[in-house]
Amino acid sequence: MDAFKAIQYYINRIASDNNGMKVLLLDKETTPIISLVATQSYLLTKETFLVDRIENEQRDTMRHLKCICFIRPTDASIRALVDELRSPKYGDYYIYVSNILKKSMIELLAENDESEVVREIQEFYADYFAATPCLFHIGITPSVYPLFAEGHSWNPGALIRTTQGLSALLLSLKKRPNIRYERNSTMALKLGQELEYLMDHESSLFGATSRDGQTQLFILDRKNDPVTPLLTQWTYHAMLHDLIGINNGRIDLSYLPDTRPEIKEVMLSQDQDTFFKQSQYLNFGDLGASIKEYVDTYQTKTHSHHQIETISDMKRFVEAYPEFRKLSGNVTKHVTLVGELSRFVSERHLLSVSELEQSLACNEQHNSDLKALRSLISNTRVTPENKVRCVILYALRYERAQGNATAELKQLLTTNGVDADQVSMIDVVLRYAGVNERQSDIFQNENLFSRGKNIFKGLQGVENVYTQHKPALAEMLEQMIRGKQGLHWQERLPNLDPKAKPPLIGNENGIFNQDIIVFVVGGVTLEEEMAIAKLNAKFSMQNVRLLLGSTSIHNSTSFLSELSTTFFA
Repeated sequence: MDAFKAIQYYINRIASDNNGMKVLLLDKETTPIISLVATQSYLLTKETFLVDRIENEQRDTMRHLKCICFIRPTDASIRALVDELRSPKYGDYYIYVSNILKKSMIELLAENDESEVVREIQEFYADYFAATPCLFHIGITPSVYPLFAEGHSWNPGALIRTTQGLSALLLSLKKRPNIRYERNSTMALKLGQELEYLMDHESSLFGATSRDGQTQLFILDRKNDPVTPLLTQWTYHAMLHDLIGINNGRIDLSYLPDTRPEIKEVMLSQDQDTFFKQSQYLNFGDLGASIKEYVDTYQTKTHSHHQIETISDMKRFVEAYPEFRKLSGNVTKHVTLVGELSRFVSERHLLSVSELEQSLACNEQHNSDLKALRSLISNTRVTPENKVRCVILYALRYERAQGNATAELKQLLTTNGVDADQVSMIDVVLRYAGVNERQSDIFQNENLFSRGKNIFKGLQGVENVYTQHKPALAEMLEQMIRGKQGLHWQERLPNLDPKAKPPLIGNENGIFNQDIIVFVVGGVTLEEEMAIAKLNAKFSMQNVRLLLGSTSIHNSTSFLSELSTTFFA
C-alpha cells in the first residue's frame, strides 16, 4: 500500500503509452498532483517537451505534436477541454481524467470533437496528493474547500471532494474495504456513508459487491486528538513544515535576503533526494551531525574534481559533472534549510516552549505547569502564537481540574499584548475538541488508575524531553495490532454496516495479514506520518500494512487557521 507508487504508476502510463513528441496539458488541480511524484527532467525522458495548463488560452498551435490531457473531471476543466476541442491546437488528443467521468461529460466531449482529434479517453485514478509512500491527503484548505459548515458538519463541497479523493485512492490500490468510523463523529459517519454508497453505485469499478476481507478503513476525527497538531516538532521533515511551511512538497525561501535564484523555492522528495530520504525522521540534534557529514562528503568530492591533469581526468569530470552539480545544489539547499531551522529555534525560544508543551501533553503536574506558563507568557522572546498554543494545551488538559486557571491565563495573555483574536482561539479549540466533544481520554487523567499510569509515562522508551509525546492514533493502532483492548476498539470504531463480518480488530491474537487505511477528518500531521512509518517497519513480520490519509496536512498554524475561519470563531 504505497500511495506514492500508485500515483507514479499512472503518471508513467500517461507519459509512456504514447510515443513521439508530445505536449502535456494539466489543469490547476492535477498540476500539483503530478509535481509531487514526477520531475520535469523525467517527463523530458518520455518525449514530453512542453507542459502547460489547459486554462492558458495563449498557447501556440502545434499540429505536429500529440497532446496528452490529464485533468480532474470538474465542470470548469471539462469546459476548458470542450473549448480546446472546438479549435484544436494539436494533432491528436489523448484524454485522461483523474476520477470517474460522468456519461454526460463523455457525450459533451464527443459532440464538440468535430475535427475528430480525440483518440482515447481513460480514467486514471490519481485524484489525491501522495505526500510520502505512507501519507496522502485530499487538499482541503479554507481558500479552496472550507471543511466545516455549522454544527461540526461537512461543508458540502469539501464532502464531495473528500469522497472523490478517497474513492480514487481505493480504486488506485484496488481495494474495497470494510469501513469503521469513530462513534462520536457525525463527520466520520457521513463520509463513510457517502463512500459506501459510491462503492455500491460503482460496484463494477470496485470489482465486487462484497468487501475486501483483508482491508479495513478507519475514519477518525481530528477533534478526538487536538493535542498532536499543537506541538512543536523536532524531526527534520516535521520541523520544516512546522516552522517554514511545505506546500505540496515545496518550500518557499524567497523571503531570505540574497537568496540564490535556484533555492528561492526548493523541492523535497524522497524519490529524488537521498539525503532527505535518509534524514527526514532525524531529530534536530542528530540532524546537525548528518548535515555536517553531508557537507564533508561534498567537500571530498569537490577536491577530487579539482585534480584534473590529463585528458582522461577531464573526460571523467565531464561525465560526472551533472551529478556534481546536483550534489552541489542539494548541499546548498539542505544547509540553508537547517540554518533556517536553527535560527527559528533560537529566535523563538523553542526549547523552553517545547519543554512546557511536552509536559502539558504527557504529564499531570498542575502547579508546576501553571507556574511555568505564567513565566512563559511574560517572556518577551516567546511569540504570541506559541504562548497561545501553550495555554490551549493547558486548557485542554486541565479543563475539569480543580483550580483551573484558564481565565487567568487568558487575561495574562491580553496584559502581555497578545491580540484578542489570538486569545479567542483558546475558546474556539475548547468548543471544537473540549472534553465534552472528545471520545477518548487522550491525557489519561479522567480516573485514578489512569493518573497513576500517567505518572510513569515518559520514563520508558523516550528519546528526550522534547519527544515524549506519541500521537493518539499511533497508540490506538499499536494496541490493536498487539491484540489489546479488542472490545474497546470495536465499540469505539463500529462497523458502518452492522451486518458486515470482517476480521475482528484487536482480538487476543493481534492483527495479521491486514491492510489498514487510517483517514483523519480535519487534518493529519507529519508526526503522525512518522509514527505510521515506524509501525509499518515494526509490524512488517505480521504482514500488517498501514496507510495514513486526511483532508489536509496540518502544522499548528494551519490547524488553528482552519478552525478560526469556521463558525467556531
